[in-house]
Amino acid sequence: MKYSNPQIPEGINTSKQHPLKEFFMLTAGVLGLIVAAVLLLGFFADKLAHHIPFEVELKIASKELLEASEPGPMQSYLEGLTERIVSAQALPEEMPITVHYVDDDTVNAFATLGGHIYMFRGLVEQLPNENALVMVLAHEIAHIKHRHPIRSLGRGVIIGLALSMLSGTMGDMMANQIVSNTGMVTSLTFSRDQERESDKTALETLMALYGNVVGADQLFKVLQEAGGAMEVPEFFSTHPLSEKRIQHIHAFGRELSPSTAEAQATPLPLEFPNWLSLEADENDHEQ
Repeated sequence: MKYSNPQIPEGINTSKQHPLKEFFMLTAGVLGLIVAAVLLLGFFADKLAHHIPFEVELKIASKELLEASEPGPMQSYLEGLTERIVSAQALPEEMPITVHYVDDDTVNAFATLGGHIYMFRGLVEQLPNENALVMVLAHEIAHIKHRHPIRSLGRGVIIGLALSMLSGTMGDMMANQIVSNTGMVTSLTFSRDQERESDKTALETLMALYGNVVGADQLFKVLQEAGGAMEVPEFFSTHPLSEKRIQHIHAFGRELSPSTAEAQATPLPLEFPNWLSLEADENDHEQ
Protein backbone atom coordinates (compact mmCIF):
# COMPACT_ATOMS: atom_id res chain seq x y z
CA MET A 1 0.00 0.00 0.00
CA LYS A 2 1.36 3.38 -1.03
CA TYR A 3 0.91 6.53 0.98
CA SER A 4 0.94 9.95 -0.47
CA ASN A 5 1.01 13.42 0.97
CA PRO A 6 -1.40 15.43 -1.21
CA GLN A 7 -1.12 19.17 -1.39
CA ILE A 8 -3.84 20.83 0.73
CA PRO A 9 -5.62 23.60 -1.18
CA GLU A 10 -5.10 27.07 0.19
CA GLY A 11 -7.95 28.65 2.19
CA ILE A 12 -9.72 25.38 2.99
CA ASN A 13 -10.05 26.35 6.70
CA THR A 14 -10.71 30.00 6.04
CA SER A 15 -14.18 31.43 5.68
CA LYS A 16 -14.93 33.26 2.48
CA GLN A 17 -16.80 35.90 4.54
CA HIS A 18 -15.06 38.75 6.25
CA PRO A 19 -14.42 38.02 10.00
CA LEU A 20 -16.26 41.20 11.04
CA LYS A 21 -19.33 40.09 9.10
CA GLU A 22 -19.36 36.77 10.95
CA PHE A 23 -18.93 38.58 14.27
CA PHE A 24 -21.87 40.91 13.59
CA MET A 25 -24.03 38.00 12.47
CA LEU A 26 -23.22 36.08 15.66
CA THR A 27 -23.83 39.16 17.81
CA ALA A 28 -27.14 39.83 16.06
CA GLY A 29 -28.21 36.24 16.69
CA VAL A 30 -27.38 36.44 20.41
CA LEU A 31 -29.14 39.79 20.76
CA GLY A 32 -32.14 38.39 18.93
CA LEU A 33 -32.36 35.53 21.42
CA ILE A 34 -32.07 37.99 24.32
CA VAL A 35 -34.81 40.22 22.90
CA ALA A 36 -37.06 37.20 22.36
CA ALA A 37 -36.44 36.02 25.92
CA VAL A 38 -37.17 39.48 27.34
CA LEU A 39 -40.41 39.74 25.34
CA LEU A 40 -41.43 36.30 26.55
CA LEU A 41 -40.66 37.31 30.15
CA GLY A 42 -42.72 40.46 29.67
CA PHE A 43 -45.65 38.43 28.39
CA PHE A 44 -45.63 36.21 31.48
CA ALA A 45 -44.64 39.06 33.83
CA ASP A 46 -47.71 38.95 36.06
CA LYS A 47 -47.31 35.27 36.84
CA LEU A 48 -43.54 35.51 37.24
CA ALA A 49 -43.65 38.63 39.43
CA HIS A 50 -45.69 36.73 42.01
CA HIS A 51 -42.67 34.45 42.52
CA ILE A 52 -40.06 37.18 42.96
CA PRO A 53 -38.67 36.79 46.51
CA PHE A 54 -40.01 39.47 48.84
CA GLU A 55 -36.44 40.38 49.82
CA VAL A 56 -35.91 41.54 46.23
CA GLU A 57 -38.97 43.78 46.54
CA LEU A 58 -37.50 45.23 49.74
CA LYS A 59 -34.27 46.08 47.92
CA ILE A 60 -35.92 47.97 45.06
CA ALA A 61 -38.33 49.87 47.32
CA SER A 62 -37.59 53.57 47.56
CA LYS A 63 -35.21 54.41 50.41
CA GLU A 64 -37.67 57.10 51.49
CA LEU A 65 -40.16 54.37 52.36
CA LEU A 66 -37.73 52.75 54.76
CA GLU A 67 -37.84 55.72 57.14
CA ALA A 68 -39.90 55.10 60.25
CA SER A 69 -42.94 57.28 60.91
CA GLU A 70 -42.95 59.76 63.78
CA PRO A 71 -43.96 58.02 67.04
CA GLY A 72 -47.31 58.94 68.52
CA PRO A 73 -50.52 57.41 69.92
CA MET A 74 -52.18 57.12 66.50
CA GLN A 75 -49.11 55.48 64.98
CA SER A 76 -48.95 53.03 67.91
CA TYR A 77 -52.66 52.23 67.60
CA LEU A 78 -52.35 51.51 63.87
CA GLU A 79 -49.30 49.34 64.48
CA GLY A 80 -51.24 47.29 67.03
CA LEU A 81 -54.13 46.77 64.60
CA THR A 82 -51.64 45.86 61.88
CA GLU A 83 -50.11 43.13 64.03
CA ARG A 84 -53.55 41.61 64.61
CA ILE A 85 -54.39 41.73 60.90
CA VAL A 86 -51.05 40.24 59.87
CA SER A 87 -51.66 37.37 62.28
CA ALA A 88 -55.24 36.85 61.03
CA GLN A 89 -54.06 36.80 57.40
CA ALA A 90 -51.17 34.46 58.29
CA LEU A 91 -48.52 36.45 56.46
CA PRO A 92 -45.09 34.76 56.38
CA GLU A 93 -42.32 36.10 58.62
CA GLU A 94 -40.28 37.19 55.62
CA MET A 95 -43.06 39.60 54.60
CA PRO A 96 -42.88 42.45 57.14
CA ILE A 97 -45.60 45.11 57.07
CA THR A 98 -44.80 48.72 57.96
CA VAL A 99 -47.74 51.06 58.53
CA HIS A 100 -47.27 54.84 58.21
CA TYR A 101 -49.74 57.36 59.60
CA VAL A 102 -49.70 60.52 57.47
CA ASP A 103 -51.10 63.67 59.08
CA ASP A 104 -52.67 65.06 55.92
CA ASP A 105 -56.21 65.92 54.80
CA THR A 106 -55.99 63.58 51.78
CA VAL A 107 -58.76 60.97 51.83
CA ASN A 108 -56.63 58.00 50.93
CA ALA A 109 -54.81 54.85 51.98
CA PHE A 110 -52.55 52.72 49.83
CA ALA A 111 -50.09 49.84 49.77
CA THR A 112 -46.81 49.93 47.93
CA LEU A 113 -43.59 47.98 47.45
CA GLY A 114 -41.76 46.43 50.37
CA GLY A 115 -44.81 45.97 52.60
CA HIS A 116 -45.43 49.67 53.25
CA ILE A 117 -48.97 50.82 54.05
CA TYR A 118 -49.91 54.53 54.16
CA MET A 119 -52.95 55.73 56.11
CA PHE A 120 -53.93 59.40 55.72
CA ARG A 121 -55.71 61.36 58.45
CA GLY A 122 -58.24 62.61 55.87
CA LEU A 123 -59.61 59.08 55.59
CA VAL A 124 -58.96 57.84 59.13
CA GLU A 125 -60.90 60.69 60.78
CA GLN A 126 -64.03 59.85 58.75
CA LEU A 127 -64.22 56.21 59.80
CA PRO A 128 -67.04 55.60 62.33
CA ASN A 129 -65.62 52.59 64.19
CA GLU A 130 -62.69 50.21 64.51
CA ASN A 131 -64.23 47.68 62.13
CA ALA A 132 -64.20 50.18 59.28
CA LEU A 133 -60.61 51.15 60.07
CA VAL A 134 -59.56 47.50 60.11
CA MET A 135 -61.36 46.97 56.79
CA VAL A 136 -59.12 49.61 55.21
CA LEU A 137 -55.94 48.27 56.79
CA ALA A 138 -56.83 44.66 56.03
CA HIS A 139 -57.56 45.54 52.40
CA GLU A 140 -54.17 47.25 51.98
CA ILE A 141 -52.30 44.45 53.76
CA ALA A 142 -54.09 41.97 51.50
CA HIS A 143 -52.60 43.79 48.48
CA ILE A 144 -49.15 43.06 49.95
CA LYS A 145 -50.05 39.46 50.81
CA HIS A 146 -51.13 38.76 47.23
CA ARG A 147 -48.07 40.62 45.83
CA HIS A 148 -50.18 43.13 43.90
CA PRO A 149 -47.64 46.02 44.03
CA ILE A 150 -44.82 44.02 42.46
CA ARG A 151 -47.26 42.50 39.99
CA SER A 152 -48.50 45.94 38.93
CA LEU A 153 -44.90 46.83 38.12
CA GLY A 154 -44.21 43.28 36.98
CA ARG A 155 -43.22 43.69 33.35
CA GLY A 156 -40.61 46.40 33.91
CA VAL A 157 -39.19 44.82 37.05
CA ILE A 158 -39.02 41.35 35.49
CA ILE A 159 -37.15 42.73 32.48
CA GLY A 160 -34.84 44.71 34.77
CA LEU A 161 -34.05 41.59 36.79
CA ALA A 162 -33.43 39.64 33.60
CA LEU A 163 -31.04 42.31 32.35
CA SER A 164 -29.26 42.33 35.71
CA MET A 165 -28.23 38.75 35.00
CA LEU A 166 -26.34 40.07 31.97
CA SER A 167 -25.28 43.37 33.43
CA GLY A 168 -25.90 43.99 37.12
CA THR A 169 -25.51 47.74 36.76
CA MET A 170 -27.80 48.01 33.73
CA GLY A 171 -30.49 45.84 35.29
CA ASP A 172 -30.42 47.62 38.64
CA MET A 173 -30.55 51.01 36.92
CA MET A 174 -33.55 49.93 34.86
CA ALA A 175 -35.43 48.52 37.86
CA ASN A 176 -34.78 51.65 39.92
CA GLN A 177 -35.80 53.88 37.01
CA ILE A 178 -39.05 51.96 36.56
CA VAL A 179 -39.88 52.29 40.24
CA SER A 180 -39.16 56.03 40.34
CA ASN A 181 -40.90 56.82 37.05
CA THR A 182 -44.15 55.18 38.11
CA GLY A 183 -44.52 57.49 41.09
CA MET A 184 -44.47 54.35 43.18
CA VAL A 185 -45.68 55.99 46.36
CA THR A 186 -48.98 57.33 45.09
CA SER A 187 -49.88 56.03 41.65
CA LEU A 188 -49.86 52.25 41.88
CA THR A 189 -53.21 51.04 40.61
CA PHE A 190 -54.55 47.52 40.75
CA SER A 191 -56.79 45.56 38.44
CA ARG A 192 -60.43 44.81 39.21
CA ASP A 193 -59.55 41.21 39.97
CA GLN A 194 -56.83 42.33 42.39
CA GLU A 195 -59.25 44.70 44.14
CA ARG A 196 -61.81 41.90 44.48
CA GLU A 197 -59.15 39.55 45.82
CA SER A 198 -58.13 42.10 48.47
CA ASP A 199 -61.78 42.82 49.32
CA LYS A 200 -62.38 39.12 49.90
CA THR A 201 -59.31 38.74 52.12
CA ALA A 202 -60.24 41.89 54.09
CA LEU A 203 -63.79 40.60 54.69
CA GLU A 204 -62.41 37.27 55.89
CA THR A 205 -60.09 39.20 58.21
CA LEU A 206 -63.01 41.17 59.68
CA MET A 207 -64.89 37.93 60.24
CA ALA A 208 -61.88 36.36 61.97
CA LEU A 209 -61.31 39.36 64.27
CA TYR A 210 -64.87 40.52 65.02
CA GLY A 211 -67.22 37.74 63.96
CA ASN A 212 -68.97 40.06 61.47
CA VAL A 213 -68.28 42.23 58.42
CA VAL A 214 -69.97 45.44 59.59
CA GLY A 215 -66.96 47.60 58.83
CA ALA A 216 -66.99 46.91 55.11
CA ASP A 217 -70.46 48.30 54.59
CA GLN A 218 -69.82 51.41 56.69
CA LEU A 219 -66.46 52.09 55.05
CA PHE A 220 -67.96 52.26 51.58
CA LYS A 221 -70.84 54.43 52.79
CA VAL A 222 -68.23 56.92 54.02
CA LEU A 223 -66.40 56.80 50.70
CA GLN A 224 -69.59 57.24 48.69
CA GLU A 225 -70.56 60.27 50.76
CA ALA A 226 -67.08 61.73 50.34
CA GLY A 227 -67.34 61.07 46.60
CA GLY A 228 -70.42 63.27 46.41
CA ALA A 229 -68.33 66.33 47.21
CA MET A 230 -66.72 68.54 44.58
CA GLU A 231 -63.31 66.89 44.94
CA VAL A 232 -63.21 63.13 44.41
CA PRO A 233 -61.22 61.38 47.18
CA GLU A 234 -57.79 60.14 46.21
CA PHE A 235 -58.91 56.71 47.40
CA PHE A 236 -61.09 56.40 44.30
CA SER A 237 -58.12 56.90 41.95
CA THR A 238 -56.22 53.95 43.39
CA HIS A 239 -59.25 51.87 44.43
CA PRO A 240 -62.07 52.35 41.86
CA LEU A 241 -65.38 51.92 43.65
CA SER A 242 -67.99 50.72 41.17
CA GLU A 243 -71.53 49.66 42.04
CA LYS A 244 -70.71 46.18 40.82
CA ARG A 245 -67.77 45.98 43.23
CA ILE A 246 -69.94 47.13 46.13
CA GLN A 247 -72.59 44.54 45.25
CA HIS A 248 -69.92 41.86 45.11
CA ILE A 249 -68.64 42.90 48.56
CA HIS A 250 -72.16 42.83 50.01
CA ALA A 251 -72.87 39.41 48.50
CA PHE A 252 -69.67 37.89 49.84
CA GLY A 253 -70.23 39.58 53.19
CA ARG A 254 -73.68 37.99 53.48
CA GLU A 255 -72.14 34.58 52.78
CA LEU A 256 -69.64 35.07 55.60
CA SER A 257 -71.99 36.75 58.06
CA PRO A 258 -75.73 36.45 57.28
CA SER A 259 -76.69 38.33 60.48
CA THR A 260 -74.59 41.45 59.83
CA ALA A 261 -77.63 43.71 60.27
CA GLU A 262 -77.83 42.80 63.97
CA ALA A 263 -74.07 42.89 64.56
CA GLN A 264 -72.50 45.63 66.62
CA ALA A 265 -69.30 47.33 65.52
CA THR A 266 -66.36 47.76 67.87
CA PRO A 267 -66.06 51.45 68.79
CA LEU A 268 -62.84 53.39 68.32
CA PRO A 269 -60.84 54.13 71.50
CA LEU A 270 -62.22 57.01 73.57
CA GLU A 271 -58.93 58.88 73.08
CA PHE A 272 -59.17 58.59 69.29
CA PRO A 273 -60.43 62.17 68.66
CA ASN A 274 -57.67 63.50 70.91
CA TRP A 275 -55.08 61.56 68.94
CA LEU A 276 -56.33 63.15 65.72
CA SER A 277 -56.23 66.67 67.14
CA LEU A 278 -52.87 66.03 68.79
CA GLU A 279 -51.31 65.04 65.49
CA ALA A 280 -52.89 68.02 63.73
CA ASP A 281 -51.65 70.45 66.43
CA GLU A 282 -48.11 69.11 66.24
CA ASN A 283 -48.19 69.46 62.47
CA ASP A 284 -49.35 73.10 62.77
CA HIS A 285 -46.53 73.91 65.20
CA GLU A 286 -43.95 72.42 62.83
CA GLN A 287 -45.26 74.58 60.00
